Amino acid sequence: MEKPILEVRNLQTHFFSEKGTVPAVDGVSFSLYKGEILGIVGESGCGKSATSLSVMGLIPPTSGKIVGGEILFRHGQKNGEPEDLVQVDSKRMRQIRGNHIAMIFQEPMTSLDPLFTIGDQIIEAIRNHRRVSKKVARQKAIELIKSVGIPRAEEIVDEYPHQLSGGMRQRVMIAMAMACDPEILIADEPTTALDVTIQAQILDLMKKLNQDKGTAIIMITHDLGVVAEMCDRVIVMYAGKVVEEGPVRAISKDSHHPYTKGLIRSLPNLRERKKRLYSIPGQVPKPGSIKMGCPFAPRCEVAFEKCFKRNPNLFLVNNDHRSRCFLHEKERNAVHV
Repeated sequence: MEKPILEVRNLQTHFFSEKGTVPAVDGVSFSLYKGEILGIVGESGCGKSATSLSVMGLIPPTSGKIVGGEILFRHGQKNGEPEDLVQVDSKRMRQIRGNHIAMIFQEPMTSLDPLFTIGDQIIEAIRNHRRVSKKVARQKAIELIKSVGIPRAEEIVDEYPHQLSGGMRQRVMIAMAMACDPEILIADEPTTALDVTIQAQILDLMKKLNQDKGTAIIMITHDLGVVAEMCDRVIVMYAGKVVEEGPVRAISKDSHHPYTKGLIRSLPNLRERKKRLYSIPGQVPKPGSIKMGCPFAPRCEVAFEKCFKRNPNLFLVNNDHRSRCFLHEKERNAVHV
């Protein structure tokens, strides 16, 4: 059986503030296979981005830390044994970051340096991991700009970020991320602040990279439409935990967790005429603020007494479909995982 290229086990990432410790990622586990597109969905503050930053080794040491768990990465080593990215030193992490695992950040204008040209920034990404001359790296940069569908690549390479539109800047970020042909690409809300037409183009571009190069992608988003369009499997997160996971088709047609059902129910339906769209009552709790019971219980329409006293485990409800809800405890074939 094929082993996952990335395996996250019981990841715990805490941030530290004047008011105490905040468990932003609280025991998250998932696997990513070669050539797969995995979606991570949830409202703002659920721990999606903190999970991706943990994988990249980009948690600021002054404000946060991975306090538990493993991030196992397999990338064709001779002995086939994975590396635990939690345990590697900063020098090794710099070799992995960009070379084997790359990330596209949410806002390209703040990710690109306004003082350097597009070409300078792509060339730096290439030369950090490849022993090539500046001339060769520049030619590679032009090829990368062309590959992501930007016209006038020979001119764009000498322009600055402010001279490009939002969609073109996001394409540049993808070109930089793909500069060293990484095995894994993490995209943190890559279509935020882009209009619908440009969103579709960016998603098509990422899907093409996945199909042509076999790049495994982790797509972090709050947009279930993007997940349905792009992903093979999906993880739904709430308050730092995975509350449901499984194949996209299974979750979109037969979701089991009340939170996932609420997310799907809140999507507009063109076949129905409603005066008001459904919204999940209440707000996402601050991480760590609920000390007892299921974190979603205060907002859940089907919560019962047990939900406020104990936190449920993930239950296997159907093949590789899991849900963290006590409702499944009553189901005949549900088992703890």
